[in-house]
Amino acid sequence: MLNNEDTVSIINNLIEISKDGEEGFLKSAQDVDNEQTKAYLVNRSNQIKQSVFELQNLVRELGGKPADSTSTGGYLHSKWVDLKAVIMNKDNLSVLNELERGEDVALHAYRDASKKELPAQAAAIVLRQLDGTQRNHDEVREMRDAAEVVD
Repeated sequence: MLNNEDTVSIINNLIEISKDGEEGFLKSAQDVDNEQTKAYLVNRSNQIKQSVFELQNLVRELGGKPADSTSTGGYLHSKWVDLKAVIMNKDNLSVLNELERGEDVALHAYRDASKKELPAQAAAIVLRQLDGTQRNHDEVREMRDAAEVVD
């Protein structure tokens, strides 16, 4: 089993990636014109925010200092999404493509974390949030696929 310091590092990485997702969903909601899609994206952003709070509380319980910002990669991805959205006139399909790309990163990070020998409480939270991340990814992919048919 990993020690607290290593566990905190893994969980803090998930916090940063989750904050990337929270911002990505919220930013994407601003960039789409379909009201149903917009509401879905805002709802997902709020759910991810709750997941971040849960992870931050876990880090505190482990005696660590929780991450409170996005990752550097997430910041750079966000800027690329902004540029691409401007170039493509905030096309719903391109926004959903970029959102799915971000969810691919989150899914990979959660899968990696779930394979680590985390303490039982941390492992349970990571596995539950991995399920939510997988659901987000799959739903965004379905929305993207539907948008491809329309375009």
